[in-house]
Amino acid sequence: MEEPQRRIRAVYAASTITVYQAYSPDIGLPAVREGRFPAMWKRDRMTWIKPSFLWMMYRCGWATKAGQETVLAVEIARDGFEWALRNACLSSYVRGVHPDRATWQRQLKSVPTRIQWDPERDLHLQPLPHRSLQLGLSGEAARRYADEWTVTIRDMTPLAHEIHTLVRSGNLDSAARLLPQERPYPAADELLTHLRP
Repeated sequence: MEEPQRRIRAVYAASTITVYQAYSPDIGLPAVREGRFPAMWKRDRMTWIKPSFLWMMYRCGWATKAGQETVLAVEIARDGFEWALRNACLSSYVRGVHPDRATWQRQLKSVPTRIQWDPERDLHLQPLPHRSLQLGLSGEAARRYADEWTVTIRDMTPLAHEIHTLVRSGNLDSAARLLPQERPYPAADELLTHLRP
């Protein structure tokens, strides 16, 4: 069956969804140890969360890029994630979704969440024809993410390195078996209707 152009795919349970971020060890390791983001994590800056593991690998270069050496799986409350979707605006102007560019710019300034759709990636980190969600959280959304929605934080760096080693050796089947099992996220269509033409 053909993948829709835009769909939220994620690891999720009854009440939580897993998103990924990558940080330097001085932020990532205390976050894993304490199960929450440390005080030095800036709650007043925009932070981008990604439900796609392979998109995170593309962004952080399999946890090799400077400042992104620690990959975190952040399990957050689904009701928080869905609040973020309901209070979101697209990160770029789209004719048919917004009446005009000025209206979009006003909306962008007034909402705490931004949505961006980027090409999903394969094991070689090459773009696929369908797109994956990135969610930018600022202001109230960033604070809620760090201090209310977060349930657990796990270090995915060893898994990222293991999969990368398998990909480099050409063992794609074994690499694929280790990937987090992402599924289409339920109810996402209703949550995103205000962002479609």
